[in-house]
Amino acid sequence: MHSGNADEEPGSITMEQLNQSQAQEPPVNANGATGELGPGLPFLKGGGFPEPESSARTRLIRSVAVAALVLSAVYLVWRVIFTVDMGVWFVAVPLLILEAHHALGLGIYTFSLWDVSAPPVPPPVIATDLRVAVLIPTYDESVEVLLPVISAALAVQPAHQTWVLDDGDRPHVAQLAADLGAQYIARAENTEAKAGNLNNALEHIEADIIAVVDADHVVLPGFLTHTLGYFDDSKIAVVQTPQDFYNVDSFEHQDRGEGREKFNEQAVFNRLIHPAKYRWNAVSWCGTGALVRVAALRDVGGVATDSLTEDIQTSIRMHKAGWQLVAHNEVLARGLAATTMPQYMLQRERWARGAMQVMKSERLLTSRALTPAQRLAYSATLFAWFDSLRSLLFVLLPIAVIFTGAIPVDTSLIVFGPIVLGTFLMQLVALRLLTRGHSPRVLSLTFDLLRMPAVIPALGELITGRSRKRQFNVTPKGRIERTRIHAPRMLTGLILMTWGAMGWAALTIAGMTPMEYRYPEAILGVSVVLAGNVGLLLAATRRVRDPRFAGELRASVRFPVDLEATVGDHAARIVDLSLTGARVLVPHELTSTEVGAMRTLRIALANLELRTTVVWIREAPEGGTAIGLEFLPEQRSVVQRLALLLFHAKTDQVSQELVPRSTEKRAS
Repeated sequence: MHSGNADEEPGSITMEQLNQSQAQEPPVNANGATGELGPGLPFLKGGGFPEPESSARTRLIRSVAVAALVLSAVYLVWRVIFTVDMGVWFVAVPLLILEAHHALGLGIYTFSLWDVSAPPVPPPVIATDLRVAVLIPTYDESVEVLLPVISAALAVQPAHQTWVLDDGDRPHVAQLAADLGAQYIARAENTEAKAGNLNNALEHIEADIIAVVDADHVVLPGFLTHTLGYFDDSKIAVVQTPQDFYNVDSFEHQDRGEGREKFNEQAVFNRLIHPAKYRWNAVSWCGTGALVRVAALRDVGGVATDSLTEDIQTSIRMHKAGWQLVAHNEVLARGLAATTMPQYMLQRERWARGAMQVMKSERLLTSRALTPAQRLAYSATLFAWFDSLRSLLFVLLPIAVIFTGAIPVDTSLIVFGPIVLGTFLMQLVALRLLTRGHSPRVLSLTFDLLRMPAVIPALGELITGRSRKRQFNVTPKGRIERTRIHAPRMLTGLILMTWGAMGWAALTIAGMTPMEYRYPEAILGVSVVLAGNVGLLLAATRRVRDPRFAGELRASVRFPVDLEATVGDHAARIVDLSLTGARVLVPHELTSTEVGAMRTLRIALANLELRTTVVWIREAPEGGTAIGLEFLPEQRSVVQRLALLLFHAKTDQVSQELVPRSTEKRAS
């Protein structure tokens, strides 16, 4: 189905061969831009294939993980036999269960990350006889968010159709699609949300392979060419690429110091756990950035509509029907991560509720249509949501100990302290090695607490049996009004309770309350745990209130750039660029320019001209004058080229390649 160089032998490419071939070329950033050919363009780290892991390091990680599991098992046996005080079972038993759950989590990580080697990568597909359609489901996303998504989808090769599936039935989106060259489908009723939208499209589109791209995900040049080759295997139903993000100043990202990739809360799953599921044939469709065989979808009755997480439910049904899914661990699309706490909570609540619905409806632990490894792999992903319940109880238990005086461990602190500390440190080292540095502990624990207010209600519905299908709420994107965000009541309540417990402990030890602790030294140990908990809770609430995450005034993401330009007749340098405006520096005062003036911005690199309005002028910290420009409307073709410059262009071909390519059904 594919073709490459005429003298190439067909077959797969190993990771070592791929890395060697890449090393012979100029370093290319995640947007396809080289530093040598296109200085000043955005640069996002971490998009390529992970470096192959040496066999020695793999053995080290496995050895430490197994040792930690053995130590955890010995510790739990010791706890059960020698240290559980059933006289205070109401704190002793929950603590033991939580410790066992933590050890189980380590076991699941060990199982999931035992082998992180990648499958063979097929050669690039230059042309194909398959009918390929890129589908962009949308509901209420703005034009500024949709424009780069549609533009990039149109520009990738090989030849394909690009369809905008508009559940909002909006005339201006229909016009946008027509202006850019994409095809358009709208529904009169948006029943069954995204799943219904995709199923409706399948009734109107003739395609062998559909590529599903969320309305805020911009595909990169190799999106189709690097993934279509997997479909030479007739058993492959889905090829999933990692979800990654271009707004790296989002609520989910955290700077980790100069020279290091930013922490992203989803990276450990998208770049490590999910690709490693290939070993167990348990890779799942993650909703966006994926290619799906239409025959496989039809075989399982279309996209599942029984839950809020239609993608993973459809994946399970495909696996039950004997199809295979594969993860291509190279970033080939980037989207918008949650900018604010409300966005983040809305998204996590939907995912958590969907996971609970899937666990019930697909009977993961008992279904004989799945292999034991698949059942365990899927359960590991879905049961990870229970970590929020564990985090909540780890906060509440020390508080209960302080206010009741009940010590859950029937042994001296001198004995218990070193044993529990040694076990915990061993588990921590094992987790650090297993996650290959993607999950720094403090940040991971902070986000565990941040997720709690969204996840706990979903768990409560599952436990009580009162779960019900909720409306699919789309995460807002684009311009968001800046407002002060208040911490969730759950986090605020836990902080107050923890502070209260610490104060009560201090007063009791000082003899200023009616209580008297039998083991004051144990209470001091519990107080240390309380201090750690309140530190994490305060870190979580500080993040919620951080002005950086209060909203987004510009409708599209700002990219730091360094591009030569002119504003009117004045030389300038662009330092901040989006699809709706720019921040430029000039070396002197623009005496002829004032706020509200109309000026033409010319970008030298791509020979682009944009009509703008001056919205502010001020002294620049870098020196000279900074000018804020807003692009005037009705410049769609120019903004489309600008979108490809920022997201997509290979800079040695900027002037030639900044126009969408053919969207015919098949290659000629």
